[in-house]
Amino acid sequence: MFARDIGIDLGTANVLIHVKGKGIVLDEPSVVAMDKNTGKVLEVGQAARRMVGRTPGNIEAIRPLKDGVIADFDVTEAMLRYFIGKINVKGMFSKPRILVCCPTNITKVEQKAIKEAAEKSGGKKVYLEEEPKVAAVGAGMDIFQPSGNMVIDIGGGTTDIAVLSMGDIVTSESIKLAGDKLDQEILQYIKRKYKLLIGDRTAEDIKINVATVFPGSRNETIDIRGRDLVSGLPRTITIGSEEIEGALRESVSLVVQAAKQVLENTPPELSADIIDRGVILTGGGALLDGLDQLMAEELKVPVFIAEEPMHCVAKGTGIMLENIDKIAKVGS
Repeated sequence: MFARDIGIDLGTANVLIHVKGKGIVLDEPSVVAMDKNTGKVLEVGQAARRMVGRTPGNIEAIRPLKDGVIADFDVTEAMLRYFIGKINVKGMFSKPRILVCCPTNITKVEQKAIKEAAEKSGGKKVYLEEEPKVAAVGAGMDIFQPSGNMVIDIGGGTTDIAVLSMGDIVTSESIKLAGDKLDQEILQYIKRKYKLLIGDRTAEDIKINVATVFPGSRNETIDIRGRDLVSGLPRTITIGSEEIEGALRESVSLVVQAAKQVLENTPPELSADIIDRGVILTGGGALLDGLDQLMAEELKVPVFIAEEPMHCVAKGTGIMLENIDKIAKVGS
């Protein structure tokens, strides 16, 4: 009868939706396939992702979010409307309250765009929360105590790093370098070294199956197919973990630098807590092989990967929804 409150992890790579009382009910790629000529939405989510790089001229597979913010407002709204319609949470008499997560350093204009897209797609009241805060809650940290917790949330478009205490962010840094950028680094490396053109999905497969960021942590190889830039014909090459570690080194060092920056700006009492408790990695990027070892070595503190890192933000929205009335006072 009445609408259920929902939490949305509006990610550059995936959208996850948590429904109050039900848990995570949707986990789909943030991709929309559209007909260029008519502007009609053809597919959304998983079905649209299968079309990436494989569509005829008149069909375009769009990722409406870039670097954690809305790049195409109308497409984002269409995507959200489709997902919210799919999970069927609207009541007969009311619309759901929606909690949406966003990166820490986005502008007021970008915040307004996210809020508007959620409202237009069927939300009664929309609240925004900062991603690292929600990720920390979803990872099981008790951020409401007067002690320091540090979280590094590596998504598709942004990496959010924050130190939290008493339910709020003390110091934070958000950089536009995350999973998508690492895919691009792999793609460019193979293009440069082997004169072979591969697609985004192949680059992502390499990242998942053989990539490592800690020397010697993994030693695997993968056969990849692409188009030879010289002959124009299909070609297969074999690539190994060590090579990919070299290709990703520069980008990953920027994430490490940002984490060091946050630690440097943290009050000493909270720094002491972080040495005791360690740092928690969340988001899809936390699954990158060797990242926890590299971070631990560079930051000189223990580093742990959260349980189900990709679901931390969505789980966190669920916990926040339980206390939505407290948030409502702040967010209104």
